[in-house]
Amino acid sequence: MIIDVPADSGYGRENLPYGVFSTPGTTPRVGVRLADRVIDLAAALDDPLFAVPSLNPFLARGKECWDEVRARITELVDGDVPDAAVHPVAEVTMHLPFDVGDYVDFYASEHHASNLGRLFRPDAAPLLPNWKHLPVGYHGRAGTVVPSGTPIVRPSGQRKAPDEAAPSYGPSRRLDIEAELGFVVGTGSRLGERIPVSAFEEHVFGAVLVNDWSARDLQAWEYVPLGPFLGKSFATSISPWVVPLAALRAARVPTPVQDPEPLPYLREGDPWGLDVEFSVRWNGEEVSRPPYREMYWSPAQMLAHLTVNGASCRPGDLFASGTISGPGKEERGAFIELTWGGAEPVRVGGEPRTFLEDGDEVVLTATAPTASGTRLAFGEATGRILPARP
Repeated sequence: MIIDVPADSGYGRENLPYGVFSTPGTTPRVGVRLADRVIDLAAALDDPLFAVPSLNPFLARGKECWDEVRARITELVDGDVPDAAVHPVAEVTMHLPFDVGDYVDFYASEHHASNLGRLFRPDAAPLLPNWKHLPVGYHGRAGTVVPSGTPIVRPSGQRKAPDEAAPSYGPSRRLDIEAELGFVVGTGSRLGERIPVSAFEEHVFGAVLVNDWSARDLQAWEYVPLGPFLGKSFATSISPWVVPLAALRAARVPTPVQDPEPLPYLREGDPWGLDVEFSVRWNGEEVSRPPYREMYWSPAQMLAHLTVNGASCRPGDLFASGTISGPGKEERGAFIELTWGGAEPVRVGGEPRTFLEDGDEVVLTATAPTASGTRLAFGEATGRILPARP
């Protein structure tokens, strides 16, 4: 089969993202997307490495294998793909693309951190003293990372508004999103070792979209002194397609100037971020376009800091950027920022809105430039809010 690829499909031969899919009556297995088709790699390449319900065995093979397989796929799609290996994307079910070993979330946007600082500490400096010296982050729950389309049950917990005398228990009243870019570890590292910034591409396979759902009222009451806990651990949605780093070379851009200069283990000879443009749709209406190119800390710096104390990495580990925000109001990647803590509602469906209500749906999409001048797509990270359980 010769697969027709429209120039504006977002899934051309310069992209070739990986995912895990199934068809009616078959078990999940690894595929690659080309235009509006999914190519079954086990069948197309006659390779049992891909006849499994997770990318992890492939991730563990390392960069030499990743590059070799990408070259084989590129050669394959330039010709005649076996009919039995091709499935319309509309007829497959997508699954979590990799088994998440550990999940770390960073706080790498200066615009986001400054906005939250102004909201939470109006009489103090927006950034805390350590923020420009290290990529601030926290460890999340790998078991609550879910594939796009998974319904999100409104979390319950303790919350205490500033005007309330005591905390109460109940469903979150300030449910929010965080539009992020996540990075998938391929080759791991041993306990006690560290991954330098120069070795990033030997260890990281690709990127996914991330929506780190956040219960802001639970978070505000619990986060001092140890940081995010129940307000962040109930669900994190990721897109079903993993875009390889090899597909993102044309999207590389310099990071913002870092002042003060980072400590030696965080210094890069040629620091780079990614020109990934996000779109946030709330009940079908675009409310924000966060630009990843504005992120202060680079992906390589995040991984270097994550492992500098000797923490090990494994295939399938996920680390995310934290909320992506730019300098403009329309570039804020969380509703707490977009509505300035609820004081400045946005209009959705003709009504003023601040935080998420039951039945709301949020869809994250993103694109990045390619060498040919087109834009590649990352798929979607979608979730609909269900009522809290009794």
